[in-house]
Amino acid sequence: MNTGNSTLALLEQANRAKKTINTADTAAKNRALAAMADALEAAQEDILAANRADMADAAGILSEAMLDRLLLDGARIKAMADGIRALIPLPDPVGTVLETRTLPNGLVIRKIRVALGVIGIIYESRPNVTSDAAALALKSGSAVVLRSGREAWRTAAAVVAALKSALDGSGISPDCIGLVSDTGRDSAHTMMKAAGLLDLLIPRGGAGLIRAVVENACVPVIETGTGICHIYVDKDADLAMALDIADNAKTSRPSVCNAAEVCLVHRDIAAAFLPMLRRRLVEERQARGLVPVELRLDTGAAALIGGTPAQPEDFDTEFADYILAVKTVGSADEAIAHIDTHGTRHSDAIVTANPDTARRFAEQTDSAAVYINASTRFTDGGQFGLGCEMGIATQKLHARGPMGLAEMTTYKYVVEGEGQVR
Repeated sequence: MNTGNSTLALLEQANRAKKTINTADTAAKNRALAAMADALEAAQEDILAANRADMADAAGILSEAMLDRLLLDGARIKAMADGIRALIPLPDPVGTVLETRTLPNGLVIRKIRVALGVIGIIYESRPNVTSDAAALALKSGSAVVLRSGREAWRTAAAVVAALKSALDGSGISPDCIGLVSDTGRDSAHTMMKAAGLLDLLIPRGGAGLIRAVVENACVPVIETGTGICHIYVDKDADLAMALDIADNAKTSRPSVCNAAEVCLVHRDIAAAFLPMLRRRLVEERQARGLVPVELRLDTGAAALIGGTPAQPEDFDTEFADYILAVKTVGSADEAIAHIDTHGTRHSDAIVTANPDTARRFAEQTDSAAVYINASTRFTDGGQFGLGCEMGIATQKLHARGPMGLAEMTTYKYVVEGEGQVR
């Protein structure tokens, strides 16, 4: 692998190339996106070969859920290509006039969306992030420098090769998409300290990666992803609905950041609901040959069903696996207080038929996405109608929640006069 010097060279290369995308019109960007999606599908065999090599090296090291996150097949490559195509009909945010004002002195002030410039992404073993990030950056007018986790590097390199090939002859420089070859700490450190070369750095991965970037970067950072997401089953819940939601939120893809990690259950319905939950997530999954969910139970839940005794840290852990912490609570207010103390302000849900309880939960739960009678698994740009997303921002400034095209831009003021002086 190369050293941090090669990362610096890649950042400088992206800065030289950025004007070809910062100033590209919508039609040119959309043609490039269509070509990138086609190139991704055309390179399927090369990408799958690279992915098989990554999967072989990761076997026995990554958990089953994380291996599933790394795995590609034809359907997932098509989904990646379709995610790129989904951006084409979406409005181009660059150049949008957000506000126009005329001052008493005749100056006309327009607030206009513009591209950020060069965006860096540090992420772990999720191949789809490679294509999602490149496509979002391109449509929003920015160059992008990607640093994949080592477990997925061969796959990422094959994806990037396909995407860059699509830009040849497009008028947009292929150097607007770069992939760091060094997956060690030096490259991450170089990106975190690349003031003047990176306009924004986005970490996508586990809590350790995000914390390291937030604490050490001297370039602007958007904190994304860590998801200790909750499902609260209220005393007035439809229990069949709650069961379906909890099952989907935990098992449909447990390795992603919008999967549920904690289920809070009102004590009034715990005796009825918890045996249903255990039967669905443990016994029925075992009978179907699926990985059962390990239920980590507080004392109230453990008195009603079998499982693993929960430790205090289980309610502060993003498992990214077939594990669910379960706690009984005495009220919606207690559930809200628990989420406020232990959550990561990502995605949290209530299941209830009581509109007043639902309203109070939505008002008082300080998360980027709050769900009423729906699974947390919808928190991504594709499901919100924003196209593929760059990440889920859990902070409050600049962007919050799924980061689509508009969230990948900034703005400037253009002031037009007729000779006014101050």
